Amino acid sequence: MIHISILIPVFNGIDFTKKCLKNLVNQLDQSISEDVVTSIILIDDGSSDGTGKWVSENYPHVKILNGDGGLWWSGSINKGMQYAFDSQNADAVLWWNNDILAGEDYFKNLFQNLLSTELHTVMGSKVYQASDKMIVWGMGGYFNSKNGKKGMHAFNVPDSDTLNKPLNVQWLPGMGTVITREVYKRTGLLNSNDFPQYHGDSDYTFRAHLAGYKVKVIPDLKIYNNTENSGLPHGYSFRVFRQSFSSIKSKYNIKKNLLFYKQYATSPWAYTFLLKEYYRYIGGFIKWNVLSTFGVKKRNN
Repeated sequence: MIHISILIPVFNGIDFTKKCLKNLVNQLDQSISEDVVTSIILIDDGSSDGTGKWVSENYPHVKILNGDGGLWWSGSINKGMQYAFDSQNADAVLWWNNDILAGEDYFKNLFQNLLSTELHTVMGSKVYQASDKMIVWGMGGYFNSKNGKKGMHAFNVPDSDTLNKPLNVQWLPGMGTVITREVYKRTGLLNSNDFPQYHGDSDYTFRAHLAGYKVKVIPDLKIYNNTENSGLPHGYSFRVFRQSFSSIKSKYNIKKNLLFYKQYATSPWAYTFLLKEYYRYIGGFIKWNVLSTFGVKKRNN
């Protein structure tokens, strides 16, 4: 018998949470297994939109853990993992978000893999764009400590047969990722101090990879990600663009990116990739700001 806890960190976004829980509960009801026990843990980090009250009234079986608004994503996941492993005696946890939906037979496939895969494997999902379900958003990630290249496999590409094979990767995103008790014992908690939001997931799973654990994407585990609900989109605003270099909500936070490279880069040349990324980011902002004056808008992926 395996017990897996599904962790959902939330801060407001009640409409996403309603859709998420409906999808999860329906999928779980269709995937009952005598060999797997499931539980749902929602970590509410100080929501002001009535999330906690609504969830407790409509899904009383969902365990709610409360934060004060300062947990962010990594701290929320840590709180959920500690509760799942230490209080519920779970064998594994599934990182989830309230803006993703599980594909058909997701949990049937997950349970089959849990029962047949060694519990020291970190399993990841094949993530699609919610806005276009034929476009793959990503299948795990890679990081080269020598040349600094960091990114996701199959990022924003059309789905194809070549993407239907299990893929060994070096890190996984914070959605549809399974962490077992074995991995938790050795890898510990997420680094919520250095990476409260972005890099919390890649840092943790990359540490697991360095510790010798298998990190693998299972294509049958399909989820759909609403990418419009993440990050800090600047929308051609110079003020927001400037904030993106220091905001916790931004993947372009300079300090956090440098911390990741300082931790894992093994060559000074690795930082040149980071410089190129910022060159593209700044250049893209200037380019699309100019084009927007002529009515040309960038298509959001």
